[in-house]
Amino acid sequence: MKDLLLITPPFTQLNTPYPATCYLKGFLNTKNIGAFQMDLGIEVILELFSKETFQDIFEIAFTNNLMISENAQRIYALKKSYLQPLDDVIAFLQDKKPTFARQICSDQFLPQASRFNQLDDLDWAFGSMGMQDKAKHLATLYLEDLSDFIIECIDPNFGFSRYAERLGQSANAFDDLYTHLQAAPTYIDDITLKILEEKLKTVQPKLVCFSVPFPGNLYSAFRCAQYIKTNYPHIKIAMGGGFPNTELRSITDVRVFEFFDFITLDDGELPIELLASPNPSKGGEYKRTFILENGAVVYKNNSTKPDYKQSDLGTPDYSDLLLNDYISVIEIANPMHSLWSDGRWNKLTMAHGCYWGKCTFCDISLDYIKIYEPIAAKLLVDRMEQLMEQTGETGFHFVDEAAPPALMKALALEIIKRKLTVTWWTNIRFEKNFTKDLCLLLKASGCIAVSGGLEVASDRLLKLIDKGVTVEQVARVTRNFTEANMMVHSYLMYGYPTQTVQETVDSLEMVRQLFEIGVLQSGFWHQFALTAHSPIGLNPSEYNIQPHYKNISFANNDVEFTDTTGIDHNQFSFGLKKSLFNFMHGIGFDMPLQDWFEFKIPKTSIKPDFIYQCLETETNFNIKPTAKIMWLGTEPLVTEHSKTKRGNTFYSLKLTFHNTTDTFDITLEKDKGIWFLNQLDALNINNNQLPFFSALKKDFETEFEDFELFWFSKPMNILRDNGLLVL
Repeated sequence: MKDLLLITPPFTQLNTPYPATCYLKGFLNTKNIGAFQMDLGIEVILELFSKETFQDIFEIAFTNNLMISENAQRIYALKKSYLQPLDDVIAFLQDKKPTFARQICSDQFLPQASRFNQLDDLDWAFGSMGMQDKAKHLATLYLEDLSDFIIECIDPNFGFSRYAERLGQSANAFDDLYTHLQAAPTYIDDITLKILEEKLKTVQPKLVCFSVPFPGNLYSAFRCAQYIKTNYPHIKIAMGGGFPNTELRSITDVRVFEFFDFITLDDGELPIELLASPNPSKGGEYKRTFILENGAVVYKNNSTKPDYKQSDLGTPDYSDLLLNDYISVIEIANPMHSLWSDGRWNKLTMAHGCYWGKCTFCDISLDYIKIYEPIAAKLLVDRMEQLMEQTGETGFHFVDEAAPPALMKALALEIIKRKLTVTWWTNIRFEKNFTKDLCLLLKASGCIAVSGGLEVASDRLLKLIDKGVTVEQVARVTRNFTEANMMVHSYLMYGYPTQTVQETVDSLEMVRQLFEIGVLQSGFWHQFALTAHSPIGLNPSEYNIQPHYKNISFANNDVEFTDTTGIDHNQFSFGLKKSLFNFMHGIGFDMPLQDWFEFKIPKTSIKPDFIYQCLETETNFNIKPTAKIMWLGTEPLVTEHSKTKRGNTFYSLKLTFHNTTDTFDITLEKDKGIWFLNQLDALNINNNQLPFFSALKKDFETEFEDFELFWFSKPMNILRDNGLLVL
């Protein structure tokens, strides 16, 4: 028995748990509140995509004569070929049968329907992939074929990472969702509720908390809550998470509380702690919680307790979850998408909120972005070590809105000092503090990739967005990450208010050049969406748009609007995405931009070498006196050499350094070489007091002259490229 049951309803990611319940359980542990968590989505997927269940699905489709398209008919005709390997394919994607990759990759092993039509086009894209990755991609297409059969013959609302998503998207009124909930449960609902029933009997909770991060989780959360209300009326039910935090802040429809007793907003720790107290519904304290009172929806925020500091929330707890049963998929040939969907990641946050907090399209008025609070690097790495011990995984995805450079630096230093071997990635702003040296440090600590918003590659629009960056700055930062061997993904936007056709074309040209030069490896275009809680949504007239408001009784986030420019930005969608797909795979750079579109576009006004010129920068000879100097490399082998010229003998030291892939030499005058060798211990990362640049300069100039001339010499520049960092 546990007091609380924490549930992520179907569906989110297939490869790793959504972290909200893990965060919450970690906190509840610090309060000795017993809780059990489950990812209901992965459990439903595993039951659905089993040989036994799919045999039943094929029989239902045949009995009801539901096969309509030629594609569905083909899958049914090949049902034996689909059923036979199904359990083995799932086991392979769970990394339990790695040798099965060879069978999957052999010709004509997996049956093929419409999802495999793209395979010929993608052969070149996957040609350089290893066998495991290629097999994952083929297995993913096979599962997507079966998914298409489910959608056509069993449940049109099904999706691997979402369910009945349209019912939650821009659902200003509750009517549509409520109507669907009055209908009989679907086939997938039956699987969901059967698994839920088993868990309710085992855990016997007093309070069930549903974390609903996305619209695609909403319907299942309501269906599960409905089941609990009907069959276990004594159990209280709460909903929180990303969807209510952004969408349900204006809720007034009392029918919602036929399903839920409580809806909490923003950080869930204190609201749930209060709800977990005895008899929370009888006049107790509440924190940011909607309840039904006297027949009306009432917002209660009467607790005087402050929210907990990030340092007091405890380490996320992944116990109870089926960590060995998640499945890794590779849907498309996008390197960053494969990070999201392939492999299990422990999820952590470096800082609550966003340290920048100014972007005009973002929901910066909401607490999850507005309230910025970083976590100390030592505590972060403590939590990393605890999670590695619990989960056996050394991979971390830091799910920050935008990870702060200073904290990333402190985190990297702490990881290296503790000699941990970890792999991590996160989301950033492409800001100037990501210098070449900082990127090398991040790489040395295990950082493999970053994603960040370039948004609209136009300086005018970047200023209007208040992104705090320029295209030139983005180019230099992405170059720094790329040269440090980290993958860079960029979020790209089109259709921003007042954006002209010329600016869209010019943005595409900027993106083309960034990929051609090789400083971007991955990207994704999305069309601007107006949200109610963003600066644009709060002050639309300042951005020359006309919002079309509706009466709100349920969800309120996405707002329809008219851009006064009158431009149809939808028409650019296919061409932008098609060009990007090609650029990511190193082709199409020589094609005129016009060829990506079926309608006339203006020629770009961007010079063809614009990004190249941005990267042609001179050496910066201005180093801050307070910059810390660090050496990541090994101790050198030292040999002394002498050379006599015109009766004078000159002595030098040859320093030979070995790194993991190469060997290189530098030669210094003997006395300066001795001075430098004496500094290496102080420059070691394990030294808690790394020297400042000014201290090195002062020490050098007690014996010699002009430290800058020495520091920027050719030998020292070689070291700067190989682990001598200025931070």
